[in-house]
Amino acid sequence: MGKAKKTRKIVTQRFAQMKKMISQSDPRIKESKREEPKRKKKEDPNQLKIVDAPQTSSALFFQYNTQLGPPYRILIDTNFVNFSIKYKLDIVQNMMDCLYAKCIPYITDCVIAELEKLGQKYKVALRIIRDPRFERLPCMHPGTYADDCLVQRVTQHKCYIVATCDKDLKRRIRKVPGVPIMYISQHRFTIERMPDAYGAPKT
Repeated sequence: MGKAKKTRKIVTQRFAQMKKMISQSDPRIKESKREEPKRKKKEDPNQLKIVDAPQTSSALFFQYNTQLGPPYRILIDTNFVNFSIKYKLDIVQNMMDCLYAKCIPYITDCVIAELEKLGQKYKVALRIIRDPRFERLPCMHPGTYADDCLVQRVTQHKCYIVATCDKDLKRRIRKVPGVPIMYISQHRFTIERMPDAYGAPKT
């Protein structure tokens, strides 16, 4: 292909692109085919302006969560139970050793459903969470995905600590202000984001 032919082809392509880009209300288009320019609607001064701003929880005083305090209410995730069994840790006793106060472990219907789905291999975990010391929380939502359920609960109610070893869930909980995370580190329970005012152990 000659140089002149090649140049003509490039110019034609560019012109075709430009043709596509020209607006229907462009003055270069014939008046009969031209669209009327879009006019912005005038704002009504009497109309209420709606601003979507999430409401700050009344439980938070700066970074301190005033709803936290003994007895601590701890929401337990599926893998936290499994890791506790793996490291032979008594859940209730180790929670109290970690926080130096009475702790009430809470199990949601989702967590129980997840453990039941895992089959016979996890029957020990099911037996542990059916202990009378564990409080059961009923779930009203469809599905059995525990992570979404736990995040939703701590967003609505700031009185819980979340016990989990799941990295994804930890990352999601960290975005919710004022919610501490309990996890297992070096064969013992550790707490993260707990204010010193509540007697949190220094790590």
